[in-house]
Amino acid sequence: MERTLCVYKLCPSSQEGTMTSPVCVIVVGAGSRGDNYSQFASIHPKRMKVVAVADPRKFARTKLQQQHKIDDKNVFEDWQSVAEREKFADAVLICTPDRVHKDPAVAFAKKGYHILLEKPMATTAEDCTAIVEACTQNSVMLSVGHVLRYDPLIHKIKELIDAGVIGDVIHIQHLEPVGFYHFAHSFVRGNWRNEAESSFALLAKSCHDIDLIHHWAGARRCVKVSSFGSVSHFLKDEKPTGAADRCLDCSVEGQCPYSARKIYLDRVKQGQTGWPVSVICPNSLPDIESVTEALKTGPYGRCVYECDNDVCSNQVVNMEFEGGLTAAFSMVAFTEEICNRKTTIYGSKGELSYSGREIRVFDFLTQNTTKHTVSSDAVKHYGMGGHGGADYHLINAFISAVANNDPSLIRSGPEETLVSHLLVFEAERSRVENRVVYCGGCN
Repeated sequence: MERTLCVYKLCPSSQEGTMTSPVCVIVVGAGSRGDNYSQFASIHPKRMKVVAVADPRKFARTKLQQQHKIDDKNVFEDWQSVAEREKFADAVLICTPDRVHKDPAVAFAKKGYHILLEKPMATTAEDCTAIVEACTQNSVMLSVGHVLRYDPLIHKIKELIDAGVIGDVIHIQHLEPVGFYHFAHSFVRGNWRNEAESSFALLAKSCHDIDLIHHWAGARRCVKVSSFGSVSHFLKDEKPTGAADRCLDCSVEGQCPYSARKIYLDRVKQGQTGWPVSVICPNSLPDIESVTEALKTGPYGRCVYECDNDVCSNQVVNMEFEGGLTAAFSMVAFTEEICNRKTTIYGSKGELSYSGREIRVFDFLTQNTTKHTVSSDAVKHYGMGGHGGADYHLINAFISAVANNDPSLIRSGPEETLVSHLLVFEAERSRVENRVVYCGGCN
């Protein structure tokens, strides 16, 4: 038996803050994430103003400069030039590549800037710890880009757990279906394909998910973890007979679901120039000509069986927390769904399931099912339209926290985020060393 639908509403206007002037921010890294977060200033010019940009790519920084009318003196090719200046803004949005997080984060913390740092925090446990220490010592707020924490429906899961609707949490099952072409784009051809150049897949893609599991576990500490995973299918031995090294030269491309022609060129011919097409032309806007040239000469036109990818395409993580709570996480590349997470949480009094669109709670006593949905009030199609409006809520919460000097508005602050990152590193150590890891540091 199903009960009446319950609708909850998260209203960003309640967090708008009391500052009479907008929060001034510097964008370090003007790629897709930097551009995404900076759009908040265009929507709410009274609350946020972009006053500077730093990016080594002329096209990217010029685009952001024009969008926000940034003075020439505040346009930089590197973050070091910004950090050398006397402090001239309230906060900095650090959206650089994963391996270029630690140094700017520490430098800007020492300057007294509040920081929104794209996830992952950094690519080593030591660097993550150094960032948190720098922010703590300099009394600046740190918000890590765990956008799923700001998804209203996922946030509702935590509220329901804390309200005791399913009793004590006994087991958590969580799945991240990356999506077949998303994985090929980002983790076979793209920026996160090679661990030496970026980071391992569990950190780059799924630190979101380990963070959520840790969040749902509450105050309980993870005591041990095991993990297994490998590179599957995207290997030279799997290359079809007759396939070329580039999709535009390939005679069997029509039979390949990972064809760059299908993923990029066919989309732009249909007028779809958003993600993933938008990221493959770093020096121009995407159109048929620029996308064609990018596929002829750039990394995104390569055959997926001839790339230098070495990160896991599928991985499982098993965790045991204090009190006997267990959790199982799966990340898999080969899915129809694109990052539409699925979760089931088993409690002593009920079962909670999340499909990405609604929450269902089955009560063992009454044997009734209650559905929960959430209206987020996020600006439609904000940024790239991803994460179910959570991108909007994340930047909204960060700007509100700075405006009100209230770090409680940040759901992904330094200490808890550090603990969940350390758990990710322990899980990967388990996979690499092929053993159960006892988490002395994950507390």
